[in-house]
Amino acid sequence: MHVGFNHNIRYRGQLYHVQTEDCGLKKACIVTLLYRGGTILNSKKTSYADVLDSEEVEIVVEELMKVQHKEMLRRLSAGEFDSKIAAFKDTPEPLAASQAPPTVDAPVPETNDPDLDSLIFSYLTGADKD
Repeated sequence: MHVGFNHNIRYRGQLYHVQTEDCGLKKACIVTLLYRGGTILNSKKTSYADVLDSEEVEIVVEELMKVQHKEMLRRLSAGEFDSKIAAFKDTPEPLAASQAPPTVDAPVPETNDPDLDSLIFSYLTGADKD
């Protein structure tokens, strides 16, 4: 299975991060999170349980991930989250753009030590209850 997509995007002078991950066949869902700093501004979770029996489940899931990831990027760019963003107007960015991860599709690295994003993702998806 495809692990995930990560993008940093500048919108109205601020840096945002969009992350999409596959929860795996056991949970059969994908989750996309929109961050500013360490704060999640929006999330979307989509089940793919209906395609688990498909011979091309990996292809279908990857396409669903791409569509959901691009949708979150479009929604941000269209101003849909502006009211939520207004609450963070005076909050400084945690990283300069030069320190931020690359803005290309890249698999989410797997490590033995969970980072904050992984812990938040596990909590939101219920993976920490297994």
